[in-house]
Amino acid sequence: MGTVKKKILVGFLTAIFATSGGIFLYLEYFSQYNFSDTLQMIKEGNLYGKVLAMAAIPNLFVFFVFIKKKQDYKAKGVLLATILIALTTFILKFF
Repeated sequence: MGTVKKKILVGFLTAIFATSGGIFLYLEYFSQYNFSDTLQMIKEGNLYGKVLAMAAIPNLFVFFVFIKKKQDYKAKGVLLATILIALTTFILKFF
């Protein structure tokens, strides 16, 4: 049973890493401002939820890679992380 939990944890951590990479890519390459200015604008505009939601898009790719490789438990970990990110986005948006 420990190996199942480990596979789910690997999927979860992969999704968190993909989301972190998505945030970095957005801030560094897709924003027309520099990194620190973009962070400041996100803070001033209270846009954490929107940026987090956009940054979670790479999780879709990771999820389908795990499904294609028949690594269902890792895909479940990605799904759990994505649900956690969605709940965090909801909380940041409405509270």
